Amino acid sequence: MSTAPVFLVESLDAAAVGRTLVLDGPEGRHAVSVRRLRPGEDVVLTDGRGTGASGTVASVEGRDRLEVTVGGLRTEAPPRPEVTVVQALPKGDRGELAVETMTETGVDRVVPWAAARCVTQWRGERGAKSLAKWRATAREAGKQARRLRFPEVTEAVTTRGAAELLAGAAFAAVLHESGTEPLATAPLPVEGPIVLVVGPEGGVTPDELAAFAEAGAKPYRLGPTVLRTSTAGTAALALLLGRTGRWS
Repeated sequence: MSTAPVFLVESLDAAAVGRTLVLDGPEGRHAVSVRRLRPGEDVVLTDGRGTGASGTVASVEGRDRLEVTVGGLRTEAPPRPEVTVVQALPKGDRGELAVETMTETGVDRVVPWAAARCVTQWRGERGAKSLAKWRATAREAGKQARRLRFPEVTEAVTTRGAAELLAGAAFAAVLHESGTEPLATAPLPVEGPIVLVVGPEGGVTPDELAAFAEAGAKPYRLGPTVLRTSTAGTAALALLLGRTGRWS
């Protein structure tokens, strides 16, 4: 049996069991014109920040508006430990692929990183458009994955900015072939944030590795195969979520 589709709303502050909420705008258009929802069908509305309202379509108006009668409310606490992936900028649309699969897997924050060996660089209007695409991808993937809490996609950071994030982590790791210890056996903290760095296709430079080491991040290897930057984060994330009990 399939689960109810999820739609994003700005706020659920006015939601209460038995109350009717309106879904309109782009989300309403998608619900009515694309998903073709009809009265009596189940839906979930979420603010993307951990609150969800399950309900039933009460009425459909036009091509972009429906009313939902709330049947239940649910709030998800922020997951622990929180996992952030610092993702080097892949070329082409592989950045959106990385964000999509990491969101489906359960990432809490994605930080775009302008690494030295990135072929793609975000500058000016192009950078703003690319960031908007990553954020839109996270929203859509969050709905597809039936999440109530969508991942944050931050502004792009430099290596210095990435190092600052690593310095504040309870566990900080860089996926790199120079790592002598596998991520699968790395000692993980009982609590506190985890920050994982995924380098570009051209690899992490020695200077970057040195900066990250100074911030407390060790290099770890993921497995016997070489993964592309667009898939390495998802694989490592799945491993960490399994080991920390978030997938239990």
